[in-house]
Amino acid sequence: MRLTKYGHACVRIEDGDRVLVIDPGTLSEAEALSGATAVLITHEHADHLDVGKLAAARKDNPSLTVHTHPALAAALGDGATAVAAGDAFTAAGFTVRAVGGEHAEIIDGLPGCPNLGFVVDGLYHPGDSLHVPAEPVDTLLVPASGPWLKLREAIEFVRAVRPARAFPIHDANLSAVGMDNFDGWLLEEHGTDYARIPLGGSVDLEEPGGRP
Repeated sequence: MRLTKYGHACVRIEDGDRVLVIDPGTLSEAEALSGATAVLITHEHADHLDVGKLAAARKDNPSLTVHTHPALAAALGDGATAVAAGDAFTAAGFTVRAVGGEHAEIIDGLPGCPNLGFVVDGLYHPGDSLHVPAEPVDTLLVPASGPWLKLREAIEFVRAVRPARAFPIHDANLSAVGMDNFDGWLLEEHGTDYARIPLGGSVDLEEPGGRP
């Protein structure tokens, strides 16, 4: 299973002709959706969902499936499948379970919108949430920046999930200095193999350590 990092929160998971994309937003590249057979969307914020890019991909490939929370599925229309926290399903041939359910709070209960995390064959994309799933996680995509997140919370999230390896996502707001600072702290966490995947870079998750 191959993992490719695109801009911000978007990743692409491939295994042979199976191609699954998570959170193709406005800060990610359109090519992330090229040849995709399924898309998972954690929530409706533009940095996780570019409606225009998704519509173009669905026009090019009418068989492209989309899975997201019920309110967003209804807004996206035909071809979008509603899933809820706890649901297990198959997307692009991968086994997926939806977890969590709520966006992390910024302040005063905001933004107060649904957010689903997705565990895909042992890889966990939490979206804008720090929900700790019940099942073991081998590979964690750990959010690195956001108005709802601070460094301590990211470190505590990694400790709570206890993955074998972790790669940062949700990092478009960080400068190079900010990324280096975040990486420096996460590299100190024992028990989890941490590395940053360059934009457009890939790792083979079957290889020991999954180094980029």
